[in-house]
Amino acid sequence: MSGIVALGEGQRVRGFALAGATVVVAEDEAEVTAAWQALEADVGLVLLTPAAAKVVAPYVRDRPHLLTAVMP
Repeated sequence: MSGIVALGEGQRVRGFALAGATVVVAEDEAEVTAAWQALEADVGLVLLTPAAAKVVAPYVRDRPHLLTAVMP
């Protein structure tokens, strides 16, 4: 089964832990990039804050098996 990760600013992603997602708090570009690169192979969906989505946009196509969704 694929895992779900919520990635981005802490105040926006922490609540996803209640739904069973792995929460990765990343407050700046360097943290977001490092977190993206460290995602485990069993992750199937990454929920991104808008700020995190901008940072990882250049890297998304390098991982075609990974679904992403950007929070409103």
